[in-house]
Amino acid sequence: MKNIVLIGFMGTGKTSTGRSLAQRLGFCFIDLDQKIEEAAGMTIPEMFERYGEAYFRAREREAVVRASGRSHAVIATGGGTVKDPENRRTLRESGAVVCLQADVDTILQRTQTRGERPVLDGRDEGDRRCAIKQLLEERRALYEEADFTVDTSDRSPLQVVDEIVRFLRGRGGLHV
Repeated sequence: MKNIVLIGFMGTGKTSTGRSLAQRLGFCFIDLDQKIEEAAGMTIPEMFERYGEAYFRAREREAVVRASGRSHAVIATGGGTVKDPENRRTLRESGAVVCLQADVDTILQRTQTRGERPVLDGRDEGDRRCAIKQLLEERRALYEEADFTVDTSDRSPLQVVDEIVRFLRGRGGLHV
C-alpha cells in the first residue's frame, strides 16, 4: 500500500485521526489544507475572500497531485476535495481511501466557530444545522466511494485509528 487517504466532511476528525494514524504506522502526515495555506502564503478563508472558491480549488488540485506522488503517507483532505473528479481519481490511485463520518450534531458542535470554514459559513444563512445537512447530502455519494468508512461521532482519534488499522490488515495491505 502506497498511501492512506482520509476523506470526509469537515469536523469528522481527518486531521487529528490522520496525525495519530501516521504516527502509529510510521508514515508521514500530510494535511492538504495546511499545505495549500503554506504554498499560498495565506489562510483558506483569505483565499476565498480575495480570490474565490475556484482559486482555492485549483490550489487544492495541485496539492492533491503533490501529496499523491508521495509514498507511505497519511493524507488528510479537505471536506470538499472529493467534489473534483480528478482529485478523486488521483487520490484513489494513491492508496486506500478511508471516509470519516459523523452525525450532524457532532459536526455542528465541532464546526461551530464561524470564520474558519468558508464553504459552510457561506451556506449558513443563520441555520448551520441546515447548511451541514445540505452539504452532507450533496457530497454523500462522493464519500460513499471510499474503500472503508468509520463513524467518528462517539470515538476518540485513537479508537478510529484502531478501526482503520483493522480494516487495512484485513485487506492484506498492512503489516504492522
